[in-house]
Amino acid sequence: MMLKSITESFATTIHGLKAGHLTDRVIQRSKRMILDTLGAGFLGTSTEVFHKASQYSKIYSSNITSTVWGRPDIRLPPTYAAFVNGVAIHSMDFDDTWHPATHPSGAVLPVLTALAEALPRSPKFSGLDLLLAFNVGIEVQGRLLHFAKEAKDIPKRFHPPSVVGTLGSAAAASKFLGLSSTKCQEALAIAVSHAGAPMANAATQTKPLHIGNAAKHGIEAAFLAMLGLQGNKQVLDLEAGFGAFYANYSPKVLPNLDSYSWLLDQQDVAFKRFPAHLSTHWVADAAASVRKNLVAETTLLPIDYIKRIVLRIPNVQYVNRPFPDSEHEARHSFQYVACAMLLDGSIAVPAFHECQINRPQVRELLSKVELEYPPDNLPSFNTLYCEISVTLKDGATFTHRSDTFYGHWREPLSQEDLEEKFRANASKMLSCDMVESLIKIVENLEDLEDCSVLTTLLKGPSPPEVASNSSAYNNSITNLS
Repeated sequence: MMLKSITESFATTIHGLKAGHLTDRVIQRSKRMILDTLGAGFLGTSTEVFHKASQYSKIYSSNITSTVWGRPDIRLPPTYAAFVNGVAIHSMDFDDTWHPATHPSGAVLPVLTALAEALPRSPKFSGLDLLLAFNVGIEVQGRLLHFAKEAKDIPKRFHPPSVVGTLGSAAAASKFLGLSSTKCQEALAIAVSHAGAPMANAATQTKPLHIGNAAKHGIEAAFLAMLGLQGNKQVLDLEAGFGAFYANYSPKVLPNLDSYSWLLDQQDVAFKRFPAHLSTHWVADAAASVRKNLVAETTLLPIDYIKRIVLRIPNVQYVNRPFPDSEHEARHSFQYVACAMLLDGSIAVPAFHECQINRPQVRELLSKVELEYPPDNLPSFNTLYCEISVTLKDGATFTHRSDTFYGHWREPLSQEDLEEKFRANASKMLSCDMVESLIKIVENLEDLEDCSVLTTLLKGPSPPEVASNSSAYNNSITNLS
């Protein structure tokens, strides 16, 4: 019997996985990911990059349309609804993170909600259908990041979600649409030609487009495969194919379906408590501990008495931004997050508004920050640490090291705190009743017979309510200045 190619093995697995393969742990973890991703998406509809992406997407029209989450005034063809929702999810860098490094959910969930709503089907798509396709999309991303020796090199050149997220999106769409193994293989081949975006656009408004494009291109790849478009049937096997994203290429074959082991069963994802690059969460954790030595709860940080702030961090240059000028740069700045936490004692969504970034107290603290790169502090979300030392003018020094933080997969958010994060994010666009209904639906997603119950809620409130909620949000931001 001739051995399957790696591409064929992936396609066979995508086609062959059934709901019965899902374990209870995978179902529970993926429901948490779905709830968190929906919240990030709702919140992201308030951002400038979302507004630009949605305005652009309105030039496309179709008889078949899908919902833009929380925006009943905007309906788009499924590919562009997935694009805009993907942009919203990553617009604040508030979405989940996995290891090896990628944001797994944002490229997949918008695909499934768009397809579930837009495509007629009898029987209707169920919650279990969505959970299975979602996990297939997550799994393919994880396998692609693990099956080559140099997977860790992707972030040196490409933003990982733009690479593996695109193929995960195609896999999820293929599974949801019931494509044959052969068509799944073609969808993967087509998706590879859509994959890849440079890390140079990190900390800019373009970075969220990487997630949106991954979602959109995955749907396109599946639709084109359904129409018979063909690609290289060994695209994952070749250095000139998917191997182009790696410095060295030594792939491994997927495990046998008879004894399938999900990567999400083995390792959870990280959920962020504030909207910034994941590595800055270690900095925030360490800075919060040092701050307790510097001030009492009711007093201000003695900025004038601080002589020097040293951050001992991994050498990740695109998160080294000494004086960030925009919200996107601040989200990718070890220095800013450390200073904001030292100054305020907490970090939330408004901390990245420009009026907060440009405060004189923040700029003064930023001028006192120095970076050190200990040789044992490697840039891996699984092993990195942050140590911060604050030296006062009288010579006293306070130091704290953070090896992990609350929200990391080693110390996951409680279900209660995850739901509170969702409430805080989704309530910017939805009523309290709608927020609570969504929490309950996602909590029982595997028992949902018809996904239209979910997609109806995702539409959000009536247009007058949207205007009211948007005005309230804008007023809360204005009050910070």
